[in-house]
Amino acid sequence: MEYTNVLEHARELQDQIVAWRRDIHLHPELGFQEYRTAKLVAETLTAMGIEAETGVGITGVVARIGEGHPAIGIRADMDALPILEANDVPYASQTANVMHACGHDAHTAILLGVAKMLNEMPDRPPGEIRLLFQPSEEAQDAEGKSGAIRMIEDGALENLDAVIALHVSSGTPSGKVEIRSGYAMANVDSFYASVFGSGGHGASPHHGTDPIFMFAQLVNVIHGIRARRINPTRPAVISLGAVHAGDATNVIPAEVKFNGTIRSYDDETRQKLRDELEKAFAVVQAMGGDYTLRFEDGYDATYNDPAVCELMENVTTEMIGADKLHPAEAGMGAEDFGYMTRKAPGAMFFLGAQYDEKTRPHHTPIFDIDEDSFPIGAAILAETAVRLMKQKAT
Repeated sequence: MEYTNVLEHARELQDQIVAWRRDIHLHPELGFQEYRTAKLVAETLTAMGIEAETGVGITGVVARIGEGHPAIGIRADMDALPILEANDVPYASQTANVMHACGHDAHTAILLGVAKMLNEMPDRPPGEIRLLFQPSEEAQDAEGKSGAIRMIEDGALENLDAVIALHVSSGTPSGKVEIRSGYAMANVDSFYASVFGSGGHGASPHHGTDPIFMFAQLVNVIHGIRARRINPTRPAVISLGAVHAGDATNVIPAEVKFNGTIRSYDDETRQKLRDELEKAFAVVQAMGGDYTLRFEDGYDATYNDPAVCELMENVTTEMIGADKLHPAEAGMGAEDFGYMTRKAPGAMFFLGAQYDEKTRPHHTPIFDIDEDSFPIGAAILAETAVRLMKQKAT
């Protein structure tokens, strides 16, 4: 059957996309444990006549529609979060303390719908559509690698001409689309530190060195980095996340442990934040203390290629109207799709999917999304992929 209207075709598949999403939502799996989800994806693709490769990036799935050049990748993440669901819905998680609280179940189901649409499209341009069902976007393994890195290491993105994705947004009105050209999400790194003094009796602080007092001075220096050491035109954040010191009212501890997050867009600022944080600890040494500081690499910034964004914007405007398209606000959140956009030019758009009037933030027990938004997401992905194939073929 020929479908001349991509959105119409997507709407005809809505019930099926919703059924896939609810099946996955009922049975959530954490990062690199998505065995059931990967099996469902592979079996569904096989039933469509699309050969699927499992075990890519540990628990990911890669499938191809067509072959040759150009090659366009479409990515969906599959993992859930360690959260106990609080929603009273028929499709609530049946796995204790694990929940799809960020919409990855919807991403996976939507990409299955896109696969069906493109596989049945009689006038699909020549070339390859590569379906990338990625594990573990939310977490890193023991080697500090997320699902995107593992899939890249397994060659899943080799020879791609472009890669695209979507992310549902529970805080954006359903049916609206947000796209941001350029940097859309941040680099994120973590740091872990300790400040050491001699400690001592709380009644005699002058007989020793107090790491809590040293830490109090250090906090001001740390927060001054963004204000006085970083170019004010460049986004940057340093935030402390946890502080631990002592356990008695009358004992000055010998150590203060703390950690935090560093966020930026460009690589120069990313390194500058690290360098300045290291320098900040000089205040501890000046007060007679010592310290340890360790950095842990996090996700790369997601850079949306302007040309791919423009094409997505054109598709969105033509498909659902200019009034439904909005520029996404700059944010300092992180997404490991950024690794993929370093391998091939690409972009991610945000699909409005507000469930009701209640605030349902991502990564919370009450997160949920409007399933009526799914056809819009599927149609934009499918049409963008087709136009990229035509564009890259020239």
